[in-house]
Amino acid sequence: MTLFPFLFASGGTEALAEKLTSMLGGLPPLAIIFIISMIPILELRGGLIAAALLGIPMWTAIGFCILGNILPIPFILLFIEKLLVWMENCKIGFLRKFALWLKARATGPKAQTIRKYEFIGLMLFVGIPLPGTGAWTGSMIAALLHISRKKSVPAIFLGLIMATVIMCIISYGGLSAIINLF
Repeated sequence: MTLFPFLFASGGTEALAEKLTSMLGGLPPLAIIFIISMIPILELRGGLIAAALLGIPMWTAIGFCILGNILPIPFILLFIEKLLVWMENCKIGFLRKFALWLKARATGPKAQTIRKYEFIGLMLFVGIPLPGTGAWTGSMIAALLHISRKKSVPAIFLGLIMATVIMCIISYGGLSAIINLF
């Protein structure tokens, strides 16, 4: 059952968050949302959906989801290029194809808009919680486009804050979530 059909037309993020929440059910709820927030595609938005489903208070959820989503970012910024080069040269065919696909996607039309606007483009890309956007993809794009870390790190962090506000409104109930944020 999709709680947020207007945002996730296919219910993909919410369905994945629900499935992972039940799969990780033996873990403490805070560990569940932390782990979900670290997973590409789901990231912070999946963690906040899971937190709302688990009844975790919003402020507690925000802290754990942001930490979980931020943790992989330095590794992506520092090592994604080397990892993709290794995968491209790997003798395992599907790894090479995946690396080429990932590189093409991360440097495609969306990435060119980010390149044009750099800080603002990257912040908005990370901050608007739609499928295929987020801190993971934003970090990969920043690294592959060689956007300086002085610009990319704050842009990604501000984008996460923006996504947090949007997802809290969606996951925790409209106007009352905005009031509770401040």
